Amino acid sequence: MSNRDDWLIRNARVVTLAAGDVPRRGESLRELSVLARGDVLVHDGLITRVGEGIDAQATHELDAKGRVLMPGFVDCHTHACWAGDRLDEFERRLAGEDYLSILKSGGGIMSTVRATRLAGVEELRTLTIAHLERMLAMGTTTAEVKTGYGLEMQAECRMLEAIRAASEGEGASAMRIIPTFLGAHAIDREQAGFIDHTIEEALPAIVKMQPGIACDAYCEDGAWSLDDTRRLFERAQALDCPLRIHTDQFNSLGATRMAVEMGAASVDHLEAIAEADIALVSKSNTTAVLLPISGFCTDGRYAPGRRLIDAGAAVAIASNYNPGSAPSPSMPFAMALACRMMKFRPGEAIAACTVNAAHVLGLEHRVGRIAPGFAADLVLWDECDERALAYELAGAPPALVIRAGAIVRRSM
Repeated sequence: MSNRDDWLIRNARVVTLAAGDVPRRGESLRELSVLARGDVLVHDGLITRVGEGIDAQATHELDAKGRVLMPGFVDCHTHACWAGDRLDEFERRLAGEDYLSILKSGGGIMSTVRATRLAGVEELRTLTIAHLERMLAMGTTTAEVKTGYGLEMQAECRMLEAIRAASEGEGASAMRIIPTFLGAHAIDREQAGFIDHTIEEALPAIVKMQPGIACDAYCEDGAWSLDDTRRLFERAQALDCPLRIHTDQFNSLGATRMAVEMGAASVDHLEAIAEADIALVSKSNTTAVLLPISGFCTDGRYAPGRRLIDAGAAVAIASNYNPGSAPSPSMPFAMALACRMMKFRPGEAIAACTVNAAHVLGLEHRVGRIAPGFAADLVLWDECDERALAYELAGAPPALVIRAGAIVRRSM
């Protein structure tokens, strides 16, 4: 099948997620708008018709034989641009050291920073493409990718250049990539005036390269303080940047409340969220982005997904793919953990990593649903019931991954 040809998938169990233009909350999070035997017509990279028994001809046709057809996953929180590895840290943690103590001693994030600073743009581009291809093979067709392993202006700019270049030119990934600035990922204690440098130099330089880029920060004991995060966010707002934040991963420092009050697009992690902040997030337009693979790989704590859902919060699930606390590219694995450890229902998990995740990235009218006018980013699974994706652990990759109307992965 060539790129951008007309074609038709027939006889699929189509999980459309087509209803509504706002993030799903409460009972609507389970509404998948499934066509038990549906057809999807594609033209020039876009979905043009969805229904039963579509009377149309296309250059190519595929009989899905009742298998599940879903939107490609939207992974709205990743760190997929990095160099080096964290295998030594892995062994240290197995020996009993915890994540924050390793970070405070100059390991963890800072070890990846040192390796990433030594890499040029082309090397970072190649590594990022390799990481994205692993995600693509598991059904992710759109991914947010953060900077944050540079922690100084030149290195952060190289990271952004590599992230943007990963979807361009020869050998590029087919993934749709949305960059985020995370210069406030950790504190570089060897760099004098690091916090002021990040706010006054690195952030404006990144915005000049990518106007409107989201600004993220890791507010945590041993990382960015609440007051310094507020300073960064005030500067980011003045530069018209959407706000996102890593908050309440290990300690509740007040960053969730601050971010919601400042109109942040998302609050991410929330393993240590205070009860009062659950109610605050649930009444806001800020999405709670939950990262269950981090809990699995660090201290066994998970965000209170069920309580957030029942309180009416808009929730999304993401992989947090990175070399330290979440070394997994698999959204099905994140879904499986969300169901087992956060008490999501399978349908809720599907909506959380498609339509709701698209809202976090401002792509709610382009991806995350199977509807006319949306990108033909589609995944055909070798399953006849979508609940199997969250039920099975370490399952097989999808039979077919389609990005912008082109088959980019095939295992059938």
